[in-house]
Amino acid sequence: MPDTFSSMTGMQLDPAVREAFDVAYDNIHAFHVAQKSAEKYVENMKGVRCKRVARCIASVGIYVPGGTAVLPSTALMLSVPAQIAGCKTVVLATPPSQDGSICKEVLYCAKKAGVTHILKAGGAQAISAMAWGTLSCPKVEKIFGPGNQYVTAAKMILQNSEAMVSIDMPAGPSEVLVIADQYSNPVHIAADLLSQAEHGPDSQVVLVIAGDGVDVAAIEKEISKQCQSLPRREFALKALSHSFIVFARDMVEAISFSNLYAPEHLIVNVQNAEKWEGFIENAGSVFLGPWTPESVGDYASGTNHVLPTYGYARMYSGVSLDSFLKFITVQSLTEDGLRKLGPYVEKMAAIEGLEAHKRAVTLRLQDIEARSAV
Repeated sequence: MPDTFSSMTGMQLDPAVREAFDVAYDNIHAFHVAQKSAEKYVENMKGVRCKRVARCIASVGIYVPGGTAVLPSTALMLSVPAQIAGCKTVVLATPPSQDGSICKEVLYCAKKAGVTHILKAGGAQAISAMAWGTLSCPKVEKIFGPGNQYVTAAKMILQNSEAMVSIDMPAGPSEVLVIADQYSNPVHIAADLLSQAEHGPDSQVVLVIAGDGVDVAAIEKEISKQCQSLPRREFALKALSHSFIVFARDMVEAISFSNLYAPEHLIVNVQNAEKWEGFIENAGSVFLGPWTPESVGDYASGTNHVLPTYGYARMYSGVSLDSFLKFITVQSLTEDGLRKLGPYVEKMAAIEGLEAHKRAVTLRLQDIEARSAV
């Protein structure tokens, strides 16, 4: 733990910056704490009670990218649900600057959300350090966070290794799919596409044109215009070079294509966007309507921005409170419960040829009957 972390206070940030991160923290905390579910007992048969209980994952590692841009927002997205879950050890790994320092906004978010350790390292080596543990870095049981293709590959390799570590999902490089119709503002569409293209040269942005009447030339012109003034123009241009436009006959075809692509971020910037929500099957996070840029989800709406990429939204969900929990089932039977359920278990165990399973029930039933006879 660096000294700068233990001594870090909010006063070291500009008040307006601190307020922005505090608002983001509050919204992220509110959205994730609402995901808590109450314990419920189910009495399947009289005397047979079952429940599922949640327990935190004791030690977690969170990766905050910082190679080409510092991302304190990711520190919030991962440490806040870990804090709510009650994880005892939270290691935050992020690459330091050339002088060895860590971005003060990352440190502020980490301290506010209860991070216990800072690892000054980035890339696949940081993922490996958290997975195996080192003299200065605790071994963790699950690793979270987005990253480039090397970070993602390291996570996926280590989860199948002797390191005995789990991961949240394959997350990165970033991508967005935007569905636009004739009512969409070309300026807004261009801005949304570029907001993901600027992440890095390996990002991908996809524009899906739904129906006729869309001024594609105006969108392309606006992309070129806005891109010229971006500080990360070179990254955006490389990402745009392997991005593409899809022309769909209507919204049904546009949504069908999106479900096949399964984007990390899906922006539905069309008229009456809300009515199409029920048709969306595969996406990390969805942004409905003309006033919902993807940027709000990246920073402060409250939803989590660590999301599956590269089509993995077909079978993975984004990070949530549940990502930091494990669930244990508990059952409890009374004598009457075992009397009722036991004979069925005996029969099933006999069919499977597992005599010891059957006997564990039979011997108890015999004891019950013997006591009843006295």
